[in-house]
Amino acid sequence: MPYFEGSDGTRLFYTDWGQGKPVVFVSGAWLSSSAWEFQMLPLSEEGLRCVAFDKRGHGRSDWVGHGFDYDTLADDLAALLDHLDLREVTLVAHSMGGGEVIRYLTRHGYDRVSRVVLLSVTAPLMIWTPDNPEGVPQDAFDALMAVRTKDRPRWMAQNAQAFFATHLGNSLSTELVEWTVQRCLDCSAKAAVEVIRTGCCTDLREEAGALRVPTLIIHGDADASAPIDLCGRRMAKLVPDSIYKEYPLAGHGLFITHAEQLNQDLADFIEGTSV
Repeated sequence: MPYFEGSDGTRLFYTDWGQGKPVVFVSGAWLSSSAWEFQMLPLSEEGLRCVAFDKRGHGRSDWVGHGFDYDTLADDLAALLDHLDLREVTLVAHSMGGGEVIRYLTRHGYDRVSRVVLLSVTAPLMIWTPDNPEGVPQDAFDALMAVRTKDRPRWMAQNAQAFFATHLGNSLSTELVEWTVQRCLDCSAKAAVEVIRTGCCTDLREEAGALRVPTLIIHGDADASAPIDLCGRRMAKLVPDSIYKEYPLAGHGLFITHAEQLNQDLADFIEGTSV
């Protein structure tokens, strides 16, 4: 199986399908490269080179107990792009993966990247601070973390409906929902806690406002994990050269529930046509 070494020697698994313009998919918390099945398979068959990797502590990568801050995660992404010598890349990030992409551009620049897609990202800042009064209070965040950590399988199974917003008519088979829950459990307990802290508590407002690459921002208006008013709509105002799209009734898992619409939007954006 293909592996590369992360910034500190951590062994990280990656998938590389197809030929053509390179598209690198960056998963959110808990999910591995397998989560991008419904993008990578069709897009690689349509003439794009689709690459995804398992974050440290996730999937088939080393389950190390460190390096879950955005600096290290961004350096891991840089190591992948260097390992494959990818250029003119479109980076597609979901959830807290958006922070990895933003920090990558802050730390490593734009030489290898031509476009960015931010899907349901937790950026720019979800936690409460004095200058972010709409954010989630720290005590509420800590309580949720405690409940989730106490029984991860039960919590994830109970929250799958909200993740996909199936209560709003997004139809998925029971098997596909269960498969996704299992993918979310395929990371270490340490990673499961630390990446959420990073994704929710890192202030990316200044960095997001300084992005200088064409950016497509997509967010579901029924996202329970990254509320649209706190995340998607704010990002649309912050990022200078951005196109913003809202998917009505879409939840956090829109890369599965709205895969066909998303894939078309990705293809159009990568080819430089209107979305």
